[in-house]
Amino acid sequence: MLLRPLLPPSGPTTTTAVPAVTPRRRRATCAALWGAFAIATVGASTQAHAATPQDAQGLWRSADQRAVIAFAPCRDNPAHLCGTIAWDADVGTPADTCGVVIARLKRFEDDAWRDGWAHDPRSKKTYKAVLRTQGDTLKLRAFIGTELLGETEEMKRATALPAGCPAQP
Repeated sequence: MLLRPLLPPSGPTTTTAVPAVTPRRRRATCAALWGAFAIATVGASTQAHAATPQDAQGLWRSADQRAVIAFAPCRDNPAHLCGTIAWDADVGTPADTCGVVIARLKRFEDDAWRDGWAHDPRSKKTYKAVLRTQGDTLKLRAFIGTELLGETEEMKRATALPAGCPAQP
């Protein structure tokens, strides 16, 4: 047993016995913590709302607040999801991107829209893409090759569309 002094250190010193941590006690503690974690995780996942293909539809404000993207079924193939710039802070300037389709995703699987692309109109580059929603947050992951090596743009649901773009989607 280890002896540890109790406070206050300036007064008379008293000690109390503290049991040593044995490997058996450490395993029991770890097992209890993992069990609690598993129960909390299962409980949280059963209460969480499973994403549906319609969750991504609507207006989404970009992370930099300079654009609103409208996600809706594509006009030429309603089974696909398309993202079009519905409002741009640069409206009326040469940098205006209103009406540009920036994403097209072909199928919904495992709570995400997959098999598609995302286009950056500023750099004029196109990437593979996956889109996920979680509540009022949309995550558009753009990547080259594998999804692990990409970047995610987080957008928040927009309640209204600012005026400005001539052709509203």
